[in-house]
Amino acid sequence: MNAIVRPALARHFHRIAWLAVLLTACVVVFGAFVRLSDAGLSCPDWPTCYGRATWPSAPQDAAAHAASEIRPFETHKAWREQVHRHLAASLGVLVLVLALLAARRRRFGVAQVVGASLLVAAAIPAYMQGHIGLAFALAGAGEAVLLLAALRWSNIDLARAAALTLAVIVFQALLGKWTVTLLLKPIIVMGHLLGGLATFSLLLWMAWRATGLPIRLADARWLRRWVVAGIVLLGVQIALGGWTSANYAALACGGGGWTTATHHYLDFPKCVGQWWPPADFHEGFVLWRGVGVDYEGGVLDGASRIAIQMAHRMMAVVVAVYLLWLALRLYRLPGMRGWATTLGLLVVAQVSLGILNVKLALPLSVAVLHNAGALALLFVLVTLLARLKEPESVA
Repeated sequence: MNAIVRPALARHFHRIAWLAVLLTACVVVFGAFVRLSDAGLSCPDWPTCYGRATWPSAPQDAAAHAASEIRPFETHKAWREQVHRHLAASLGVLVLVLALLAARRRRFGVAQVVGASLLVAAAIPAYMQGHIGLAFALAGAGEAVLLLAALRWSNIDLARAAALTLAVIVFQALLGKWTVTLLLKPIIVMGHLLGGLATFSLLLWMAWRATGLPIRLADARWLRRWVVAGIVLLGVQIALGGWTSANYAALACGGGGWTTATHHYLDFPKCVGQWWPPADFHEGFVLWRGVGVDYEGGVLDGASRIAIQMAHRMMAVVVAVYLLWLALRLYRLPGMRGWATTLGLLVVAQVSLGILNVKLALPLSVAVLHNAGALALLFVLVTLLARLKEPESVA
């Protein structure tokens, strides 16, 4: 039988892809650090920080800018937000390079990628000059060009994946802007987290496909289906974690809003001293609330935050059981014990970090590691999805 020949990728495509994977991991983890250290609104304007490409060095340097009327300048926080933006911009450049390399042999491929990028780039000064409608139209047009290209192109040379990843990066930039301008609106904050992890997954999949190194197993087809199910479950749990963080519900079961002068709960596995405390799931999961509300610190009452925390805990049990079962299945397959052990250890570590977040009242280092643990689990599952292949047919 004739083998399908993949067109040769650019010489350094896989190296750039791996560099982008590493940078994406840094952006996601550093973004968690920014959010969890309450620095998300430390630069109330976008994309500058009090009108500067970097950040002011002293409060008096920010006093003359209009953004100081929105929020006073905090020296120890502003650098975190702006460094995060610069890291994200550097990642955008790398993804653009990958899209150009992947599209270089497509008819008008480079022109489409460059044209879409110029439209998006033109949207930034338009926004800064107050032309909000024009900026949105330009960015939307750029997104449409990239998505149409991704739909039209095949993925035999990774052109579809590269164009789609660039479109996701553009939307991530919009979510980053809205995170600031909509004052940490929970649905935007959660979406920004999921967008970062989607970017990581797409880049990781491309990096493995460009590198090769398939894992040949006779059971690869059904195993990929179980891995996809694991990614979906993990994605739901990450979304719940993002919703918990964005609504400041991490300590709802202890150390949060339900405290009195005589009781201070840091409770696990119970919640505020009960196995099933009063919880308002309807109010806790209203996705879109009023515009113009400052969500820093949260706006929900105790029962609503408890509902969010309980949902996160219950889903954690489902995901942990499933992934441990998947690790056991992998362990029984030849050559997969290393991946199975890694997956099992990461699940145990992630559950432990979640418990420590409650017991230690959400220390910053543990909370950031909990986000990094989710990223590590995603790395293992997407790697398996990208590398698992059936044995090649012998003519």
